Amino acid sequence: MSTNIHPTAIVSPKAQLADGVTVQPYAVIEDDVVIGEGTVIGPQVLIADGARIGKNCRIHKGAVVSTAPQDLSYNNEPTTFEMGDNTTIREFCTLNRGTKKQHFKSAVGSNCLLMAYTHVAHDCIIGNNVIIANSVQMAGHVTIDDYAVIGGLVAIHQFVNIGPYTMVGGHFRIPKDIPPYIMAGGWPVSFERLNVIGLRRRGFTPESIDAINNAYRILYLSKLNVSQGIERIKATMTVTPEVQRIIDFVAKSKRGIITARRHSGDAE
Repeated sequence: MSTNIHPTAIVSPKAQLADGVTVQPYAVIEDDVVIGEGTVIGPQVLIADGARIGKNCRIHKGAVVSTAPQDLSYNNEPTTFEMGDNTTIREFCTLNRGTKKQHFKSAVGSNCLLMAYTHVAHDCIIGNNVIIANSVQMAGHVTIDDYAVIGGLVAIHQFVNIGPYTMVGGHFRIPKDIPPYIMAGGWPVSFERLNVIGLRRRGFTPESIDAINNAYRILYLSKLNVSQGIERIKATMTVTPEVQRIIDFVAKSKRGIITARRHSGDAE
């Protein structure tokens, strides 16, 4: 099995393309690029220096991968953009590499889907099995954890963290961190309920879902502030791994977490 490079594509002889890579018409691949087995580079795609792309990825027409950060302090330091296996990048996404300010890289994990016109800025870290809908725009230093789903036309502020197994509605601005396992939406973006259907699909047991629900009832519906809510969770609940993940997420939050819009009823 060999590479299949269209005669109109421009591929640097220094680039490392594994067996089975396909490069379609008018694509450009620069020098410092590594592409894994079975990946397809679509027409008119630019794969710039610093790209590290896994196996069996599909990068669609006009996407731009691993270009320089849109950061005035960037001074051509050698940084990377990393992509895991089996990830799909749809048309006209723009994915910038990292800076020396934080990670020296940006990254998208394995089994992800980034829909058309998504922008991943410098030093963003996206986990595995993440779905990002059309025209999501990330500022720098954003983190999105595993199995998150982000609706279309969302704008994410720099340094925001979005926890695992979350679902964020479309057409919102995200200025604060979104904790794990929840659905967020409305304006301002707020806690709405647990992402119960998503949790069940991912194999969470009824007992673990109940524990998460009880933690969020304390955190969001008890009229305590965030610090008091966390202390009550620790004092009154059995801290399961899922509950510990909530506690750890809040402890690490620097921008603060989103608030709840309602003040009565179950978190679910």
